[in-house]
Amino acid sequence: MASYDTIIVGAGSAGCVLANRLSADPARRVLLLEAGGRDWHPYIHMPLAMRRLGPDSRFNWRYATEPEPHCHNRMIDIPRGKVLGGSSSINAMIYARGHPLDYDEWRQMGLEGWGYDDVLPYFKRSEANWRGATAHHGASGPLAVSAVPPRSALHAMFTAAAAKRGYGQSDDYNGAMPEGIAVPDLTVGRGRRASTAQVFLRPARRRPNLTVVTHALAQRVVIRAGRAVGVEYRRHGEVHIDEAAGEIVLSGGTYNSPQLLMLSGIGPADELKALGIAPVLDRPAVGRNLQEHVNAVVTVDLAQPLSTIGDLRWDRLTLSVLRWALGGKSPLAAIPTQCIAFLRTRAESERPDVELLVSPIAPDADIWFPGIRAPKPHRFSCRIAVLHPRSRGRVSLRSGDPADAPRIFWNLLDDPYDLATLRGGLKAVRAIFAEEPLNSAVARELSPGSAYSSDDALDDWLRGHCQTASHPAGTCRMGVDDEAVVDGDLRVKGIEGLRVADCSVMPNVVGSNTNAPTIMIAEKAAASIRGEARLT
Repeated sequence: MASYDTIIVGAGSAGCVLANRLSADPARRVLLLEAGGRDWHPYIHMPLAMRRLGPDSRFNWRYATEPEPHCHNRMIDIPRGKVLGGSSSINAMIYARGHPLDYDEWRQMGLEGWGYDDVLPYFKRSEANWRGATAHHGASGPLAVSAVPPRSALHAMFTAAAAKRGYGQSDDYNGAMPEGIAVPDLTVGRGRRASTAQVFLRPARRRPNLTVVTHALAQRVVIRAGRAVGVEYRRHGEVHIDEAAGEIVLSGGTYNSPQLLMLSGIGPADELKALGIAPVLDRPAVGRNLQEHVNAVVTVDLAQPLSTIGDLRWDRLTLSVLRWALGGKSPLAAIPTQCIAFLRTRAESERPDVELLVSPIAPDADIWFPGIRAPKPHRFSCRIAVLHPRSRGRVSLRSGDPADAPRIFWNLLDDPYDLATLRGGLKAVRAIFAEEPLNSAVARELSPGSAYSSDDALDDWLRGHCQTASHPAGTCRMGVDDEAVVDGDLRVKGIEGLRVADCSVMPNVVGSNTNAPTIMIAEKAAASIRGEARLT
């Protein structure tokens, strides 16, 4: 048994930030526990190789949903990072914050300090943005944010076609123009993935007051007399209990933070009793309010050789690997996505309701060898995500064994609004591809395909093919009401010395990718724990 001032459970997008910021105080002894291993593999650091990480159980927990009742009862794969950096080490690296109204909505729910003007300084604190220091961006933070280098004519073609449908451009969707067609910002620096493990944790590991333990599966938070005092975890077959004189912070993410709370006796009392877990605090909201950005992909075959499939020819790819290894400058230093768009498909929407990610290559494109393995045809693809879903799911325990994956019910498309919005986004994409200069370049729509034209047919296809953007949120929601799991300072209600700081605390998921907002949440949590005055 060892004793620390602060114990952080989970070295993911939030946990690595917390470890850096809290251990900056040399008088604070910090323990960071991570159930996964080190981020050692080159694929983790090579942006274009992110697709190789998904099937690899060394770096991915490879969860799956329970049968989804509104999606033809499919069990859908869930990628989650099983490595230092968490999902920031395996994600698509897109840096997006969401619309200012997303955060103002939180403030209107009574969460003072969470409006857009309140959170903007914490986004800026973390950033080293390619634009430099501006009213909306920081330049001296650890997190490199770069722009996608142009690799094809797709961005210009898509922007021109979208303009004919009334969709404008944005020079900075994370700044003054949160709506429109834009070039994606990436968490990539010098051609390498800027995971939180690399840019926040790695520099901090030299500090003698920070201890990082990998392969440490947390089993429960030890609670005495209503206060969290330690964490029990298993490592290499041995059980350890380390104590915290100050606070314990759960940063396991939207699935694992509520899982650990329930394993510790904090959750729906009747469900815990049924699994042999003694309830410490009856909190039915733990694990509820699960939200995800449901999405679908439109793919078109091209009549012209405009895709980037040529980059994946084995000899060119080999040269790209060498160039990337030597200087970080090659097609491997970015992801294929050339356009990001935040659009309103409904006239009544105050903010964008769908996000588009447009790529000049097929989603299943892979390395090819002339005369041995033929390349995929020239294709463009567009992923459509519903930004403000109304469907709600939940996370519950499968058993009282911490090694058992939690049961995950997304409940996608339960609310008709989500299905109608996804269908509307698909129709908007079709309309854009029907405009010049894209129309002349498209040979046919591969998926869904022209056979799916009526709303009923499209809805059936969407139920059978939709996935998610891997942006889960909301299962330990913060709020001012008695049912909320944490308060506005992320303290677990009813238990002293315990906080949750990750995407699970969002009352409503933001309308964007969630890595940047999770880093912001961790920045605010660290400032609160250290007793800092709010940034302005």
